[in-house]
Amino acid sequence: MSVTIDKLLMDQINTALDEIRPHLIVDGGNIEVVELTDDMELKVKWLGNCEFCSMSAMTMKAGVEQAIKQKLPQIKKVTAVNGIA
Repeated sequence: MSVTIDKLLMDQINTALDEIRPHLIVDGGNIEVVELTDDMELKVKWLGNCEFCSMSAMTMKAGVEQAIKQKLPQIKKVTAVNGIA
């Protein structure tokens, strides 16, 4: 991918995550993008309380992954590099 396409895609990813961030922030957490691999796996990092929350696996599936795939169907998988999930 070119740098321009990468930046555009990363902006779209962050826009999708911005829709769920307020829900995470209310509980003292957040999420950040770590990497988008060549095989379109998005790796994220839980921040704050989300890193240790027992509900982070459900939040990943029902919140983060759904928000990303709904806006960016080319993303094949979303995984956390830390936390319980």
